Amino acid sequence: MKIKSFMTMMMAAMAFMFGMSSCSSSNDDAPEAPVANQVIGSYTGNEVLTVMGEDDESTETFEFTKATDVSVDVTLPKYGEGMMTVPALPVKGIMLTKSGNTITGKLAKYEGVVTNADGSEKAYTVSDVTVIFNEKTVVMTFTQKYGNMPFAFEGQFTGTRK
Repeated sequence: MKIKSFMTMMMAAMAFMFGMSSCSSSNDDAPEAPVANQVIGSYTGNEVLTVMGEDDESTETFEFTKATDVSVDVTLPKYGEGMMTVPALPVKGIMLTKSGNTITGKLAKYEGVVTNADGSEKAYTVSDVTVIFNEKTVVMTFTQKYGNMPFAFEGQFTGTRK
């Protein structure tokens, strides 16, 4: 009878020790945050808009917001002055993928409608969007066409997260 009790206690002790050894207090196995959560925020830097071979540079802030766990939205800042002002243009649903420490966003085409300064609605298209996030930096390239303008703007933004 003593041997049976001893064996039961030994098996219980071994099960306890085995259970404890498989548990780890390390965060190595912690799940990674959704890819969108890793890049959302404000990035400030240099935007270059090129139209008909002419470059216009300015310091801008781009705000990337979470749309889903694997996509972000961004609003391109307004551009120009007076009657030549292009209002801020929302771009939604940039799909993200991750490889190593680099997160890449792609969007073939986004079409929307905005209200300009005089209250009229204008259609716009933003296409060929590529966004590369690396650590705290971002590089975004895009093409934007606003209203009835006969030409498109080629844009590039390079910024650092605040």
